[in-house]
This record gives sequence, C-alpha cells and structure tokens, in this order.
Amino acid sequence: MGPDLWMLFAFAGLLVAGVPVAFSLGLSGAVGIVTGLSPAMLATLGTNTYNSIAKYPLIAIPLFILTGLIFERSGVALRLVRFAQALIGPRHGGLALVAVLVCMIMGGMSGSGPADAAAVAMVMLPSMTKAGYPKPFSATLIAASASTAILIPPSVALILYSIVVPGVDLRALFAAGLFPGLLAGLALLVPALLVSRHYGWEGSGREGGDASVDNADRPELGEAFKQALPALFAPVLILGGLRSGLFTPTEAAVVAVTYGVLVGLFVTRELTLRELWALFGEAAVISGVVMLIIALAGIFAWAGTMLGTFRELAEWIIGLSDNGTWMLVLIMLAVLVAGTLLDAISIYLIMMPILIPVMQHFEWNPVWFGILMAMNIAIGQFTPPVAVNLMVTTQVAKIRLEQTIGWALMFVVAMAGALALVAVFPEISLWLPRVLGYNL
Repeated sequence: MGPDLWMLFAFAGLLVAGVPVAFSLGLSGAVGIVTGLSPAMLATLGTNTYNSIAKYPLIAIPLFILTGLIFERSGVALRLVRFAQALIGPRHGGLALVAVLVCMIMGGMSGSGPADAAAVAMVMLPSMTKAGYPKPFSATLIAASASTAILIPPSVALILYSIVVPGVDLRALFAAGLFPGLLAGLALLVPALLVSRHYGWEGSGREGGDASVDNADRPELGEAFKQALPALFAPVLILGGLRSGLFTPTEAAVVAVTYGVLVGLFVTRELTLRELWALFGEAAVISGVVMLIIALAGIFAWAGTMLGTFRELAEWIIGLSDNGTWMLVLIMLAVLVAGTLLDAISIYLIMMPILIPVMQHFEWNPVWFGILMAMNIAIGQFTPPVAVNLMVTTQVAKIRLEQTIGWALMFVVAMAGALALVAVFPEISLWLPRVLGYNL
C-alpha cells in the first residue's frame, strides 16, 4: 500500500474513531510525510501550519464571527422580528415568513449559520409555538433558513473558498451569492407556507390556530421600522462599501464590528462594556477552533501535494466520465454527503485540492462552482446526523433531533431544487458580479 493510501486511510480511520477533524487532518498528514517522504521532513510541520493561517484575508473570519455575536446580543434579532411582523401582519404562515426573512437579514451581518440560528430561535420559537406551530417544524425551518448565511454576503465560507481557490475575487463571490441566497430562502418559504395553510397554523378562525394572534399583536409599522433601521442598514453598509471600493472585504469586517459595537452600546443600549469583553473572548474561542482546523489542514494539504495524492484522485475522478453534467451531479452528491458529516471549513480544505483540477478540466466557472459548493454545504447544515444549525435550534426548543427528520427532508428537497436551478442556469449567480464589473 502506497504512502498516499496510508494517509487517506489514516484520515478516515481517525474520523471514525471520533478524533476531531483538525487533529485527524494533522495526524494523517504526518503519516503521509513519514511513510512517503522522510521522518526528517516532520521538521516542516511548524512552517506548514504557520503558512496555512498567515494569510491577510483570513483576518475577516474572526471579525465577522465577532460581528455576528455582537448583533445577536444587541437585541437586533428581536427588532427585526417585530418589523417583519408589522410588515406581514397576522396570517396563516406569517410567522414562518418572518422567520425566513429575519434569518436572511441576519445572515447579511455575520455570515455564520449557527449564530443566526441561535439568535432567531431564541426570539421566534416562543411566538411560533404560541401560534400553533409544532416545535420540530419551527426548529427545522429556522435551522434551514439560517443556512442561507453562508450564501448571502458576507459569508465566512466564501471567504475561505476565495483563499483556497487561487485567483477568485472575493467581491465577485459575495455578489454571486446574493441571488442564490434569496432563491434558497424562497425555496424554503414555499413548502413552509403550504404546510402552514394545510394544518391551519397561526391566525384565528381555523383549527389549530391561536385566536390571540390577531391584529392586536401586530406592532405599529412606523415604530417597528424605526427600531429595525440600524439592523437593516448593516448589510447596506457592508455591501455598499465593498461595491464603492471604500474598503476591502477584510476592512469591511472591521467596519462591521465597529458598527455593531456602536449600535449595541449607543442605539439599542442592550450591550454593556462587560458583555462586550465577554464577546471578545467567545469570538476568540470560536475563531481559535476555525484557525486550528485551517492550520492543521495545511499539513494534510502539503503532504497530499508532495505525494501526488490530490493529483491522482483528481485524475481518477476525471476518468470516471467525459460528461461534465454527470460529473457535476456526482460531485454535488459527494459534497452533500460530506456536508451532513463535516463543517464547511473542513469540506473546503479537504475537497478543493482534489476538485480544483476537475473544475479546470471541465472549464467550470470557479465563482459559479463556489456558489454551488456553498449551497450544497448549506443543505448539510440542517441535514442529520450532524446538522450543526439543527443542533442549535433543537437545543433552544428543548426537543430531540430525531423529531425533526421528516421536516428536515422536506426542506432538503426544497433547497436542492434551488441548487438545481443555479446549476442549470449559471447566470442566476453570475449575472450580478458580471454587471458590477468583477473578475469572473
């Protein structure tokens, strides 16, 4: 058995044994170095781990994580919910529509699905339960809607993709993710509204509805809009600054943090300096986990490149079929399965060194392919058994993950339909960056 197979089997074995992904990547990379190169080459471990994270664009990741935490604790989600309720009013499926809209707007602030799922679930679940929605349905809908955060800019996943795939403009990726993100939200909303109408959830006068959910509970639109304005302005500030060239994506993360702090301390006044200090520590812990995965993946990537493992795997994949359409379907299915087991960062770091040669062979647009990858990974965020977003919302709802499987499959099919549309019609993702003049 060759050293490249030793490395791959070591990685698979460590994962099955329950070793965290970061350490599985690092240890299996070390196995590849020892068996295929030389034990003396282990001296490169320090250099490889450092080079993996010594990249300027990576600064944006901890900053956007901090942004999401700040907006979550600043009462922004509650204000967005009240504004959406005022806008939509009481109707069957109204709160389902509110949940989807708020998740998408929150995604435009942090780019983190689990953070958005937690913030929205804390606010929406009590209201939805009162209105007659079953907790498993509500938890699944919020988890699925929060997954659009890795599509709607700014997106932590797209930041990493732009680093892993050379020559991809992050601004083009951000622009390309907007319409697919909106399409994914719409795809989730359609079955949610149909199911709400079928079961008569929410609204008076229908079996299963709550008569207390009437116009008396509808916030006044003008006041609700005024309170939500600082939150609604955040995506405009970030995207507008990027489009105008006022700041780079990394600088946009700094602006987002600064804006979030100002809103929390002086506008909503629900954030104190003591809480802000605690958020710095929380963001540092989350960012440390992310950076550890990236750092140790550098060992795996270097070993795989030196041994030719990635090249051999890419050649094997290309040899499976000359039909680019079938190959794309196979890759998307593989990414979907990986998304149910691994987080987005691990998937990009493990799979992209293999898929880049495949993408180049079939001449797929790297921006379009990156959006397809992100949509696929988004589906995995609410698909058991791992389902990071769903774990968050079920914990808030105090229900078991198994209770949500039926609803999760319904939303998986819905978002898979949106993914298929973007795959068949690439202009859904490429039109906006092309109009804005970004490099594709």
